[in-house]
Amino acid sequence: MDAFSSSFFTPVPSVPVPPPSKAFFFLPNFTVFSVRTEDRPSSKPTSKPPQQPPGNPSSYNKLALIQEKKKNHFPPLQRLTVAVCDVVDDMINRFVDPAFRRPSFDPKHVLTGIYAPVAELPPTECSEVEGELPPCLAGAYIRNGPNPKFFPQSPYHLFDGNGMLHSLLLSQDRAIFCSRFVKTYKFQVEEKAGRAVYPNLFSAMHGFGGIVRIAIISARASTGQVDYSKGCSPANTSVAMLGNKLLALWESDLPYAVRLTSQGDISTLGRCNFDGKLSAAMTAHPKLDHDTGEVFAFRCEFTLPYLTYFWFDSNGHKQQDVPIYSLQHRSLIHDFAITKQYAVFVDVNIVIDPLRMISGEGRLFGKDETKVSRIGVIPRYASDESEMTWLDVPGLNAIHIINAWDEINDDGTDSIVMVAPSVHSVQDALQEPHLIRNSVEKVKINLKTGEVQRIRLAENLDWGVINPGYTGKKSRYVYMARATGVAKLDMDADGGENCVVAEREWGPDCFAGEPFFVARHPDDGDAEEDDGYVVTFMHDSSNAGAGESRFLVMDAKSATLQIVASVKLPGRVPYGFHGLFVSERDLRRQSSNL
Repeated sequence: MDAFSSSFFTPVPSVPVPPPSKAFFFLPNFTVFSVRTEDRPSSKPTSKPPQQPPGNPSSYNKLALIQEKKKNHFPPLQRLTVAVCDVVDDMINRFVDPAFRRPSFDPKHVLTGIYAPVAELPPTECSEVEGELPPCLAGAYIRNGPNPKFFPQSPYHLFDGNGMLHSLLLSQDRAIFCSRFVKTYKFQVEEKAGRAVYPNLFSAMHGFGGIVRIAIISARASTGQVDYSKGCSPANTSVAMLGNKLLALWESDLPYAVRLTSQGDISTLGRCNFDGKLSAAMTAHPKLDHDTGEVFAFRCEFTLPYLTYFWFDSNGHKQQDVPIYSLQHRSLIHDFAITKQYAVFVDVNIVIDPLRMISGEGRLFGKDETKVSRIGVIPRYASDESEMTWLDVPGLNAIHIINAWDEINDDGTDSIVMVAPSVHSVQDALQEPHLIRNSVEKVKINLKTGEVQRIRLAENLDWGVINPGYTGKKSRYVYMARATGVAKLDMDADGGENCVVAEREWGPDCFAGEPFFVARHPDDGDAEEDDGYVVTFMHDSSNAGAGESRFLVMDAKSATLQIVASVKLPGRVPYGFHGLFVSERDLRRQSSNL
């Protein structure tokens, strides 16, 4: 397993300083500031375009022209305040906290190779389809991920880019590919400005430079350049179907409703508050119970209650909030799990502490050495937190949760089984992700005695996905990614190498992200759990591959995860975050309204 596990964390070849190798793409659920859009420009014109590294989209080259056209649109007073903010921002980026001082946050190093940004691509027919696309793939595979519109001048982390949706519309042997930015308010403000306006949350909130950047964005808000009430989201983390809405998600803001047209194009409808019932942010990892049609979610905030739990009925109507005041830390809770009876949260060692940055001691996000990780369990349909139970589980730092289910003990009492990767070195989680190591664990929680048992299943894998029809109930198989391949794990095994029952390597200079499982017969209750296909986007950056991206379809039951179909894409797909397969039936019921 050494070579197998270590390959997941191999840095991208030919990058001068290894960028974070997207082992764990998680984002915090904390609203730092909300921004709201108005049709007013928000930046000073400049005659010099930013430095353009190799591989960046051609839109960077047009920046000077865009700014020149917009310079006369500012009222005189606002033009002055925009200029002052831009000058101070540039001084911070050049002299106080320049990107090159921290190479892993230097965009000239990070935004290269498979991480290099791409321009939008309108719906384009794929010219090459190898093999036969299974009938169950009639629909669309959509993946979200970061893709900066303008080249960053401040320190940059992979989590900071604008959301871009890469969609492949499939029908029989035909495939239409499209890449579109999610047109968030943040995107609109920066497009009008012709430059990046907002400070990067994960890399630029550091020491004195971070304090000044917060002051600059506050000044932009107070002078009308941005509007706090319309959000701050890049919407770059995941995609979800909730009721009749297709959503692009980032957990520090409201979801953005998007729509995939019958021609394969993607349009952004706007921020979605579910008829005013969702007043603040929502996790990027809501859980859909396919048996009931209900969706469960949560949010975290900077002020009490730090955690709030809620759910939606099968029609997409949001139910009441359940604030969890017993969480006394601003913890980074990125994901959670549901069972048929409970919701399960992991309170990890990564915390958000503004005082550390204000005092100049460090970043906004970091490890709390004194804190003990905990698991929180609350009844699935709780109306308040009175039945919330917290159990100490030292060293458990589960950022992504694969699945959880209920089990009955020998004495008739309840237990919960949860499967998740646990990060070993949380201090590296946001600063040096390519150094992270983890263990995929099966965690059994005895709700009567409070005893927690942990079984190590595998090492250094993440982005675990299951057959979506098994969310919240006992599942056996999970499909997990590493940078150079994909593995199938049997969660009924005792741990170690016996858990890995199938795997596939992409080959030299080939990289892929999160896989997704699509059932061959999703409406057949008697179908076997692993009867279906594992799909993903893969990029071949070798000379032989000429830098081509492909959509791969693998037989999930095959011992080698055999590729049964492959679609050559007309555009490159950068390394991204989380994806979703949307069936033809669900595409038809998308709403065109918020």
